Amino acid sequence: MSITSKALQTGFFGTYGGQVVPPALQKNLDELSAAFLTARKDKQFQQQLHQLLRTYANRPSGLYEAKRLTDESGGARIFLKREDLNHTGSHKINNVLGQALLAQQMGKTKLLAETGAGQHGVAVATAAALLGMQARIYMGERDIKNQAMNLDRMRLLGAEVVSVKAGQGTLKDAVDAALQAYVSEPDAYYLLGSAVGPHPYPIMVREFQRVIGDEVLEQMKQQVGRLPNAVVACVGGGSNALGLFSAFIPHREVKIVAAEPGGLGRDSRRHGLSLLCGQTQTLHGFTSKVLLTNTGEVAESYSAASGLDYPGVSPELSYYYDQGRLSSVPVTDAEAVQAMVILSRCEGIIPALESAHAVAAGMELARKLGKEAVIIINLSGRGDKDVSHVVRDFPELITTQHRV
Repeated sequence: MSITSKALQTGFFGTYGGQVVPPALQKNLDELSAAFLTARKDKQFQQQLHQLLRTYANRPSGLYEAKRLTDESGGARIFLKREDLNHTGSHKINNVLGQALLAQQMGKTKLLAETGAGQHGVAVATAAALLGMQARIYMGERDIKNQAMNLDRMRLLGAEVVSVKAGQGTLKDAVDAALQAYVSEPDAYYLLGSAVGPHPYPIMVREFQRVIGDEVLEQMKQQVGRLPNAVVACVGGGSNALGLFSAFIPHREVKIVAAEPGGLGRDSRRHGLSLLCGQTQTLHGFTSKVLLTNTGEVAESYSAASGLDYPGVSPELSYYYDQGRLSSVPVTDAEAVQAMVILSRCEGIIPALESAHAVAAGMELARKLGKEAVIIINLSGRGDKDVSHVVRDFPELITTQHRV
């Protein structure tokens, strides 16, 4: 689905989006917006990006029919969009290559980024090495403890990693720190990894990720001969979800499902259910659905999946949710880990804990649909980074014997 000219210029989807930033940041964003709009129409830029996606990132990623997972679920045919097979192991490389090329074109020499699960940080460090740029990655102290492998990968690639101890020590706080650095360093480019933040970031990230859904449309024609009945993706900020959903928004017969982090349960207030429980608020320079306390402050989000631990969500997804074009399904930590184990033992594919939320929601949806139906689950990343964390914190779920 193409972005409207109004959204391209203003960043608004209904009442969501826009820019609420200090003057010091406004100048940077105006420069970035102009560069992005030019690059969208620049054939040379687009050709360079397409070539890197094909020869470096390993696109197109496969669309795999998971027959044993389908049998386990007992319903609709399940296909997995294999973003976990991309270079660096997730969908993050799609957006990172686009923005890194844009930064280079703008004459920037340093990439700044936030990261939660570490996959975005790894992708940014990778792109910096590829293009001969510096990279500094901000990562919450709490996330660093759970993502030691990705921390080592970033450092091996030559990036500086800054531990953010402020606040919760999670993704929200890493964004705060990266934005502060962006304002004070004129040679730096802030490479935001999710479809959040002030305009033009949500639209820009969505446009660089839409390759996912565009590929799925073509692959479905070739492999099945029709559109799927439903598409499912995990949602924290929303980059992988919009990457898949964007192609299907116009096809109203296709059900769109966002698997949100239910954490310890909706009633526990230890979750990241921004679509289901959020209220309209401004966060990090944009307006969207945000988790709030009883006093109207931004609430602490929680998920065992570091990449979903964010108290807000894409303004575009907020708009589609209000319009009834997509639905949200809460998936608890335990349900996500169970889905991670099932996919691993049914198909020999270890998904990221973030992606496992989508697997859990997709399996439940498959049970409700007939066997003639087809579901696409976006497998946004691989699970190497989560194995130690899951084995340590959920030993009872890992050791449970599963029928194979």
